[in-house]
Amino acid sequence: MRGAALLCAVVLIGGCSTPPSKVATAQATHEYPSPKPAPQTAVAGQPSAVEAVRAFATAYINWTAETVPGDMRALAERSIGQARSAVELAAVQTASDYELQRGGIANTGTVEAVAPLPGAADQYVVVTRESTSATNTTAYQGLQPAWHVALATVSEVGAGEWVVSGWQPES
Repeated sequence: MRGAALLCAVVLIGGCSTPPSKVATAQATHEYPSPKPAPQTAVAGQPSAVEAVRAFATAYINWTAETVPGDMRALAERSIGQARSAVELAAVQTASDYELQRGGIANTGTVEAVAPLPGAADQYVVVTRESTSATNTTAYQGLQPAWHVALATVSEVGAGEWVVSGWQPES
């Protein structure tokens, strides 16, 4: 009988502790642990990082008021991470931009250079030359083409498949 009592005491003291619930953890840490999100996938990777950046930048800078929401949604499907979030937001904002639509605004450009950012793995400097025009307003009349710089981050999503995962226009 004495052995059974000792066994029960051992089990009660330390052998039967259960991990705290998520709610108890949240109350103690003021954070609720959430599950890790599933990895994002993109529909069309490029065979090199530079090609991924060049394709993304070219699509990003060439649009019309009528096509820009769809163009941005298509870019979202071909990117991941912050870049996807940025172009998804652009798609929503431009779809409801009355002035953009009413003015018939368009942007055209060329990617002039894509170069690795020194000291930053998988980041590239992108230089474009762009021109903005409008069919229903004089607001852009006489506007000269302008140089723009953006920083792009790429990720390899499969063997030899690169996509843009970060996009930060600087000018």
